[in-house]
Amino acid sequence: MNNAYQVVGQLSTFFDRMMTSADLPAQLALKTFWGLDDDAYQKFLAQAFAGLPKNFSGRLLEVPVGTGVLSLPVYKELDGAEVFCLDYSDKMLEAARERANQLNLHDVKFIQGDVARLPFEDDFFDLVLSVNGFHAFPDKISAWAQTYRVLKPGGIFCGCMYVKGENSRTDIFVEQFCDRQGFFYPPHETLASLKNFLNDIYSRAEVTNVESFAGFVCIK
Repeated sequence: MNNAYQVVGQLSTFFDRMMTSADLPAQLALKTFWGLDDDAYQKFLAQAFAGLPKNFSGRLLEVPVGTGVLSLPVYKELDGAEVFCLDYSDKMLEAARERANQLNLHDVKFIQGDVARLPFEDDFFDLVLSVNGFHAFPDKISAWAQTYRVLKPGGIFCGCMYVKGENSRTDIFVEQFCDRQGFFYPPHETLASLKNFLNDIYSRAEVTNVESFAGFVCIK
């Protein structure tokens, strides 16, 4: 399981290019494998952070932070928030720390750790954010339980993840490449199963999708 976490960290530069649609090869890959043209990509970004209030000022956990390429610029606007960023991969954390320094984000706390064993007390966070994380977690049951455990009653759990069954080309790519290479870790939820699962756990859960990416905003 440790290798499944670490392998993504070895491709942090490619990860950044993909996640920011930085150049023509990245844009072609987003369109070919994920069905995300320019318009859909913007909707994907909006969906990923839909649960994060613009004026949020509480205690926030992001897991996994990856390189922080999408989230750290958002935190630049959250002056009153106390932000904790956790990842299993040392390489990802190193890249995230460097990006935070470049953005003059000196108060963000970076922690190496496992989502299946979060090193925080119960009911510790006002918001837990997971962008493109749950499809890559080896121990999904513990990941769901731990992110719920550390969230305060009334807190927000939000983010996005891959779901199968929405784009056949994406599903083939995930099964034949992402899963086999250890970038993702099956089994994968469908949009319907994710809706049912989150509504069973949380007092309220809204689930949307852009192609094969589901966005979720849940209240504990």
